[in-house]
Amino acid sequence: MSRYKKSFIIIAAVLVTLYLLRDLQTPDIPTVNTETNSLYNEIKSKSEKYNKPPEVAYIDKVWKKTPGRNGKQVNVDKSFKNMKKLGKFNPDLLVYDKLSPSVSLDDLPPAPIYRGHPEKNMVTLLINVSWGNEYIPSMLKTLKELKVKANFFVDGQFGENFPDLVKMINEEGHLIGNHAYNHPDMSRMGEEAIREQIERTNRILSALINEKPKWFAPPSGSYNQAVITTADELGMETVLWTVDTIDWKKPTKQVMVNRVVSKVHPGATILMHPTSVTDQALENMIKGIKAKGYRIGTIEALVSESW
Repeated sequence: MSRYKKSFIIIAAVLVTLYLLRDLQTPDIPTVNTETNSLYNEIKSKSEKYNKPPEVAYIDKVWKKTPGRNGKQVNVDKSFKNMKKLGKFNPDLLVYDKLSPSVSLDDLPPAPIYRGHPEKNMVTLLINVSWGNEYIPSMLKTLKELKVKANFFVDGQFGENFPDLVKMINEEGHLIGNHAYNHPDMSRMGEEAIREQIERTNRILSALINEKPKWFAPPSGSYNQAVITTADELGMETVLWTVDTIDWKKPTKQVMVNRVVSKVHPGATILMHPTSVTDQALENMIKGIKAKGYRIGTIEALVSESW
């Protein structure tokens, strides 16, 4: 075979390979016919209506640290693939790309968190634990039956006295937070005493659940800026509430349920304690909250940037 013939064969093989590779790398976009092009263009033109910009976290004058929310942007190519077989536009088949906000809770200066995003249809249960060990197993049973995860803010003395209950709460998948050591009025304490209350309880709880608590609930909601700043320096967020069961006043079961269900709102944080009436009212309270269209999750889920 002549040298020129060999060169021709090699060049031809290269051209064929490049042609085949071009076909393999061509994106799956609507170039088949006028009808599919029309659907693709319709998705593209309507996508702006469904796009939502991200919302940044901010400090509210009343509610302090307020989480932001992810934005979403229609992915036209993936949405077209979803609708191609159907052959017509269907908003339920849109595919979105997530857009993260430029400012998150972690970027904000130290401040308490009272609520989730004011348009997020989720609430959370804040169960502050300094007493009431006899009611906790029953409350855990109710939460399990109704498939609800809650937050238990446990003080250090309770953890020392009832370690098995703390482990049980953790094993059930609930979030465990710090409630100081012996239920003091922390707004009247100096920085050193504040730090000792939080750190001592962290050591106790960490030994029981093998994880350092990330969330702090000051006893009785009493705090000053030193409390917030100290918790922040220890890598913790301070949590307060927007809806109070006032269970320590021993209301009737129905009064408690009515109070909570009537006051619940998007992003609500609902304060309670392990008391007899709370144990009795918990099932109806949860069912009433869900009946109003709210999901119930942990504080971490509530303040996340997801919808």
